[in-house]
Amino acid sequence: MDTKLTLNVDSELVQKAKSYAKEKGRSLSDLVEMYFKALTHRRNISEEELTPKVKALLGSFKVPQDFDYKKELADQITNKYL
Repeated sequence: MDTKLTLNVDSELVQKAKSYAKEKGRSLSDLVEMYFKALTHRRNISEEELTPKVKALLGSFKVPQDFDYKKELADQITNKYL
């Protein structure tokens, strides 16, 4: 169920965010929702489960939104053995 949310944000930032969303073919609401999901997802990862090296890398790499992990893995395995 979707809920309406009212935010107070700097007007210049809103314009930049709207432009970014339009470039990506997404709505501003969708971008905000995805950001909230990313924030809350990180809270679910127990800090104790991660080694110090992994903690240092957390958030340092972002894959494109259309990245297909399974396809990339299959391509790399195919290239390795052909």
